[in-house]
Amino acid sequence: MPPIRSVLRGLLASVIGILVIGLLATIVFALAIFVVSTGAGLAGYEPSADFVVLSAALVVVAVILTGGFTPRLSNTGADEDSSDAFDDRTFN
Repeated sequence: MPPIRSVLRGLLASVIGILVIGLLATIVFALAIFVVSTGAGLAGYEPSADFVVLSAALVVVAVILTGGFTPRLSNTGADEDSSDAFDDRTFN
C-alpha cells in the first residue's frame, strides 16, 4: 500500500500546484489588463477590449519567457572554474 499512497500524495501535490499556479496566472493577467488599460488611457488612446486583452496577453507571455531565460542568461559572465559560481545542472 505505501507505493499507492506515495502516488496519490504526488498526484495531490501536483493538483494543488496547478491550482496555485492557475490562480497566480489569473491575478497577473488581471493586473496586466489594468496596467495596459491605464497606460493607454494616460497616453490618450481608447482601445477596444479586444486589443487590451491581446496586449496584456503578449505582456504576460513576455514576462513568462523572460523569467524562464533569466537563470541561463545571468550565469553567462561567471567564471566556470570558480567554486562560488552558481552551479545548476538543470540549465546546462
